[in-house]
Amino acid sequence: MLDTALLKFVHISCVALSYALFVLRGAWMLRDQPSLHASWMRFAPHTVDTVLLASAVALAWQLGLSPLSSPWLAAKIAALLLYIALGTVALRYGRTRHIRLLAWLMAQMVFFYMVSAAVTHDPAPWKNL
Repeated sequence: MLDTALLKFVHISCVALSYALFVLRGAWMLRDQPSLHASWMRFAPHTVDTVLLASAVALAWQLGLSPLSSPWLAAKIAALLLYIALGTVALRYGRTRHIRLLAWLMAQMVFFYMVSAAVTHDPAPWKNL
């Protein structure tokens, strides 16, 4: 079994890389860059996100966390599903550039909520501002 500190490092690194790739893909989408369709762009985000998800599950397992007993984790998982839905609208299914831009920006807001919930272990991280 991997060390918890190493798993956390892998997870956080993948969070940063996944977000960076999402921002890059969104910027390229908005500018109609051909780079968006490069072969490495077809597998890199999925590879990073797979490692991200695997490290999250492993961390939760090692730390004994469950979405049923950790409200912040349940909220983070629900936000992740919303993030994925908004991301697919932004990068694939949005019919107009305006819809794609709006979905891309909303997905980023959800991303920062997930990070805040994870850091504070609170499903309402804004309440102590």
